[in-house]
Amino acid sequence: MNLLVNPRIHIAPVGFEIERVVTPTIENRADLVYLLVHNNVSADKSKPYADEIRKQLKKNKIQYKDVYADRNNLLEIVKTVKEIIIEHRNSEIFINVSSGSKIQAIGCMMGCMIFDDRKNLRPYYVEPVTYVNKPQTTGVKKTHPLVAYQMQTPKPELLEICTIIKERGRIKKSELADIAIQKKIISVNSTQNFKMARFTSLDKNIITPLKNIWNFIEEEKVGRNRYVFLTEDGKLASQFLF
Repeated sequence: MNLLVNPRIHIAPVGFEIERVVTPTIENRADLVYLLVHNNVSADKSKPYADEIRKQLKKNKIQYKDVYADRNNLLEIVKTVKEIIIEHRNSEIFINVSSGSKIQAIGCMMGCMIFDDRKNLRPYYVEPVTYVNKPQTTGVKKTHPLVAYQMQTPKPELLEICTIIKERGRIKKSELADIAIQKKIISVNSTQNFKMARFTSLDKNIITPLKNIWNFIEEEKVGRNRYVFLTEDGKLASQFLF
């Protein structure tokens, strides 16, 4: 695949639309189009539309790449969109929220909103000329740019800690403190009673916000040790945030 250094990227869910996918990519001179396809290929009724989209993109010399996600799984869609954005963070990225299902549209929009810097993200809605059966619409009347408001998420260092906890399943608080210091996520200036100081810093900067603000982690005392693990909310967030 031969692309520019910072290509113009489009992300488009594939449903029962053709023109609403293809026309914006031509008008915006897309270099690469990610087609968000249902992961159950054998049961996917949109396959004929995906085939025609690929055919028209190829005809217009626009490169495309299929990415798969369950069209009914919101968090899986958000994660997939997020990964594409991260891969092309230095490029201009256009996200079509009108070409697939409602769940896909919400997932694409949420995928834009979880980033602090959204200057290069361009979500848009394609207004058709007429509504029919299948394809669901015909023609493209107008493409409407949308505003990707920020959705608050934990700071990167908190997400890094969550990733560590997720990988371990549960982890001793003392071990977590050591890792946080090694990775320079927290710092301890006190030379006296270093052990107590590291726990104070961990509690203030990591445990308290993840536990009391985000409800992503919980603590449990087993004997003389305290363990940290993800809550159900934390496990749910891990599906697309970390």
